Amino acid sequence: KNPFIAGPFVSKKKKALREQKHSKHTDPIATMPMKRIPGSAKAALRRALGAKAAPPAPRLAGQRPFVTNAAYNLAKKMMPKISETERVALGAGTIGFDRDIFTGSPSLKHLTDTYSPALSSEEQSFLDKECQELCDMIDDHAVVSNADLSPESWQFMRSKGFFAMKIPKEWGGKGFSTAAVSAVLVKLGSKCSDANATVAVPNSLGPGELLARYGTPDQQAYFLPKLASGQLIPCFGLTGPHSGSDATSLIGSAGKVERHPQTGELGVRASFRKRYITLAPVAGVVGLGIDLHDPDNLLGGTGKTGFTVALLERHHPGLRMGPRHAPLTSAFMNGTVEGDDVWIPMDHILGGQEKCGFGWHMFVECLAEGRGVSLPAGSVSAARTLAVGVGAYCRVRKQFKVPIADFGGIQEALARMGSQGLICVAGADLMNAIVDNHEAPMVISSIMKQSCTERGRRIILDGMDIMGGAGICKGEANFVGNLYTSVPIAITVEGANIMTRSFQIMGQGITRCHPHMVPLIESLGSDAPDAPKVFRSHFFKVVGHVLGNLGLSWARGLASSATTAARSAKAYEAGGEGLVGYHESQMLRLSANLAFSADLALLLGGRLKFEELLLGRLADAMGAIYLGYAVLWHYEKRRGEVGAGEGLEAATEHALLTLEHEAQEALKEAASNFPQPLGKLGGLLMGVGVAPFGGLTRPYAPPGDALTKEVSSKLTNPSGLRDLFLKNVYVKGEAGDRITDLLEALPVVCEADRIAAALRRAGSSREASPEEQAVLDRAVAMRDALVQVDVFEKHGPLETLGKPGYVRPALAQTENWPGGVTSFAADGNEKDATTLAA
Repeated sequence: KNPFIAGPFVSKKKKALREQKHSKHTDPIATMPMKRIPGSAKAALRRALGAKAAPPAPRLAGQRPFVTNAAYNLAKKMMPKISETERVALGAGTIGFDRDIFTGSPSLKHLTDTYSPALSSEEQSFLDKECQELCDMIDDHAVVSNADLSPESWQFMRSKGFFAMKIPKEWGGKGFSTAAVSAVLVKLGSKCSDANATVAVPNSLGPGELLARYGTPDQQAYFLPKLASGQLIPCFGLTGPHSGSDATSLIGSAGKVERHPQTGELGVRASFRKRYITLAPVAGVVGLGIDLHDPDNLLGGTGKTGFTVALLERHHPGLRMGPRHAPLTSAFMNGTVEGDDVWIPMDHILGGQEKCGFGWHMFVECLAEGRGVSLPAGSVSAARTLAVGVGAYCRVRKQFKVPIADFGGIQEALARMGSQGLICVAGADLMNAIVDNHEAPMVISSIMKQSCTERGRRIILDGMDIMGGAGICKGEANFVGNLYTSVPIAITVEGANIMTRSFQIMGQGITRCHPHMVPLIESLGSDAPDAPKVFRSHFFKVVGHVLGNLGLSWARGLASSATTAARSAKAYEAGGEGLVGYHESQMLRLSANLAFSADLALLLGGRLKFEELLLGRLADAMGAIYLGYAVLWHYEKRRGEVGAGEGLEAATEHALLTLEHEAQEALKEAASNFPQPLGKLGGLLMGVGVAPFGGLTRPYAPPGDALTKEVSSKLTNPSGLRDLFLKNVYVKGEAGDRITDLLEALPVVCEADRIAAALRRAGSSREASPEEQAVLDRAVAMRDALVQVDVFEKHGPLETLGKPGYVRPALAQTENWPGGVTSFAADGNEKDATTLAA
């Protein structure tokens, strides 16, 4: 009855409310008390009653998308255009536990319930027999000296299927699990890093696995049996002179779709320059990455332009393979692949014409094994070998009449080796299990490649420092020197560690693994009418994610700081809640810290991808968190294999304290150096969000001295921890093999040290019994033998391969010095060579 309800002065909002209210009463279903009934059931009831659904309510003035559109347009300006390569990378591979970390609340129980690595009886037999036999026939020093493996080794690897472990059994391969391949690589690496590299490539990024996944039936039928039998050795040609770590840029490797001038056959005319290609000098087939162009549109909608993989056999017309690089002192085959105007028939494209332009998908999804499995296996080899070898050497070697195992500096380095070694072993075991679960986690594989090879380098450097002269003198007795010269190569390949850390890990992780970021980014690149609405939905989810993890950071941070302050330094000894429960709580706190910090970094918009210092620090934190969970998972899986007090709890505690401190410091530095335009404001927000009370809520410190001494002691005396590291290390079992001799000597010298200590305490009151004296004498003889290093009458090609009678130039010059050779005499008169000879 109010005339203003329908009059000209009523607001549009009130009219809309009135119309919306009226529309509800035209729909009998809408008036029923059915709030909890699903919409689909309501629709069915309407159809049964013949009722019409209420028309959608008109948008109220306050609901108009002005703010949404403004925010959408602003975000679109801040976000740089996503390239096709970046778009493919965002969709390639899989996400799993890496995504869980970015939620801020990952689950250790999920890891332990989901991933349980184990070798089949066939795989274990291959490791114990064929792999052991191959190691028996390899002389690592001879391999490096000759710059090649022996003919017998090559033939054995080919005939026994070492190059076909990942090829399915139906094509004649082994069909082994990722865990089995990793175990083989670890054992080979403990004997010879060049054998490890030689076997790794065909079982990771070689054409074999690509063929099994993407090849046409004809390609599979032709190539896979030849690869499985060892007739063809594969390689993969990707990196070029101008590509570096950006291998997929394919600069200098272009192909053009053409028709053959004589036959009219559709194919590709390509020119390419590839380098650093492992196995290229001996490979029979190469998977070649080229940048495909189709200016005449000859593909006709079948296949696309871009990164494409071609399969070329060694004698393909125009293909040049054979020249070698010389990577430091390593002997594995590595060289160039080149060609100019090489004609490639379309059936030589991996997967056929329809897979043109599909190379990035192939590369990324298979890269998880090469980058996340094969390369870390080399670090695990070093960790296991040096933990047992250097640990025993520290007890054998004496300085100042004391085993160097008792020196504090040695204990510090050795405990660090054991701790970092356990991190590498745990991370690799979990990664293998993840891949065997049919996952291809790109971010975790990047973490594994960067973090494990870097930690492997630290392990080897500590080992070299401890071994001293025994580590730098070449020869069969040196089990650390060749590891030292090979580790920079592992760090360089598959993308240099600097690039992987400062760009790749968080560049992918902060978008690919974020629970809401990919759909938000896709909405910004979309022209769909509802794109702003989709953006708004996920934007508010991101806001909720930020606030949720801010609350978790504060709550968990305060609780963690309190429990850390109250925790006993010996709490880990009991295992269980004192170890696992405590450290899981710290990892949950750090995960929330990282998730909040990553969200805050997103405020930089498109600038973030260029802020590599910030991305590198966040990558350090994420890597430490993933590896922390891996160490906890490893402890839960292996605790039954090592008795209480045998060192696993101590090493696990040492590793977790190290990782927690790494993550804490990385986040602290990220906040202290937050880039512009937010600068100090961004750093303040990050610092307060992660540690609201500053240093009081940054409670993590490096391992203390008592724990360091305990871990070192477990590595320099017989223990369950040493036995755990010894798994998968090659031991020849014959005298003369340095690792075998050290393992045999360790219990003897430990017993001799105990006897000597007891005799010193007794003073002159007693002498050693005959049995005790025998142990003491045997220990002296073993120590004397094991501190010796190799020496050569002739060294180097001039002496060993030069003309007969070759004399070292410096010595020849002395012999021919004007005036002849003289010698000091007691009577003060020099005597010439003739007089001396007489």
